[in-house]
Amino acid sequence: MNQKLFSKDFTLVVIGQIISLFGNAAIRFVLPLYLLNLTGSSALYGTVTACAFIPAILLSPVGGIAADRVNKRNIMVILDFLTAAVIMAFSLLMDGVRLIPLLTVTLMLLYGFAGAYQPSVQASIPALVSKDRFMAANSIINTISSFASLTGPVLGGIVYSAYGLKPVLWVCVACFILSAIMEIFIKIPFKKQESAGGILSAARADFAESIRFVRKEKPVIGKALFVICGINLFLSAMIIVALPYLVTEVLNLEASQANRLYGFAEGALAAGGLAGGIGAGIFSDKFAVRDSGNLVIACAVCVFPISAVLVLFSSGIVNYIVIIICCFFIMVCSTIFTVQMMSFIQTETPQNLIGKVIAVIFTISMCSQPLGNALYGVLFEICRGYEYAVVLFSGAMSLVIAFRARNIFRHI
Repeated sequence: MNQKLFSKDFTLVVIGQIISLFGNAAIRFVLPLYLLNLTGSSALYGTVTACAFIPAILLSPVGGIAADRVNKRNIMVILDFLTAAVIMAFSLLMDGVRLIPLLTVTLMLLYGFAGAYQPSVQASIPALVSKDRFMAANSIINTISSFASLTGPVLGGIVYSAYGLKPVLWVCVACFILSAIMEIFIKIPFKKQESAGGILSAARADFAESIRFVRKEKPVIGKALFVICGINLFLSAMIIVALPYLVTEVLNLEASQANRLYGFAEGALAAGGLAGGIGAGIFSDKFAVRDSGNLVIACAVCVFPISAVLVLFSSGIVNYIVIIICCFFIMVCSTIFTVQMMSFIQTETPQNLIGKVIAVIFTISMCSQPLGNALYGVLFEICRGYEYAVVLFSGAMSLVIAFRARNIFRHI
């Protein structure tokens, strides 16, 4: 195991993540926005994005099992090449087939590949850095993700507004191909695990072993997982649906301006994640896991000003500024919380289980995301003109969950 943090192989992982996640952020921003521009329907937007999460939920445990049984580098390379192929196919077919089914299938494939991909990245950290550097390494990976999420939507929104969808698609194809080529040169220590029976029986055994570990040996991880599910359902899903819908459909902004401002709003979210990731790395020895519940409470509290400003102010720009400021602080706190939880899980989980356990956590936590997306898509459609009520509901439910989280984490 390498004692220094930025070894050659970890550096290649970092650079590959920068390129790959930039393409991922841009494409996952532009395609749903394109759908919303075409239809103006928050219900359709929420339904399509909910469907997109289903393959991620199904393939995340597959990716986790594979991460423990197959060379993690090969998984990253293959999935980046496949992602590039899917985007290229969408670009070639979009003018000749029914667009909404094609876009839905494309998003489902992209989210599915991402769900299978991420456990390999997280599981590679314990293989590439020493145990006392897990927090710093996770902070770097989260910071990269936030930086890509900052630049991807902003630049993607600018290019999309100026030149349309296809130039964004081809830039994303180039990103994934370049990332895959770089990842070929990564060397991740790998020891093949023995398995009895076929692939399906091995997969069932691995998944059952991971569930048993989370429930029996480390039950605090299971409790934390239910908190994450609740936050995904009531807070994360609201932001995912509300941000594009409010900015492009509710705030009475001119269409091209609204698309650019939505890009900047996504950039503000990513900037918050970037600040949180950097802060978690710099002050890693200051953040105790037992205090994580306070971060969840802070996220929930930041929702209430969004609801208030929708009632009190008619100016679209004023509402927009308050929304992005609140979203920025939500992302700062949630990113620090994510880094803390991931480092805690990596520290407490044996090396032979790390990929599977991370995949189980990703899978179960993601199950609530499509439900939330569909729920808020319908709620915003029903409550046209009363969007503040939907946001207020989200804040109230998130605050209840946050206080429960504080009680759980206080005993770690």
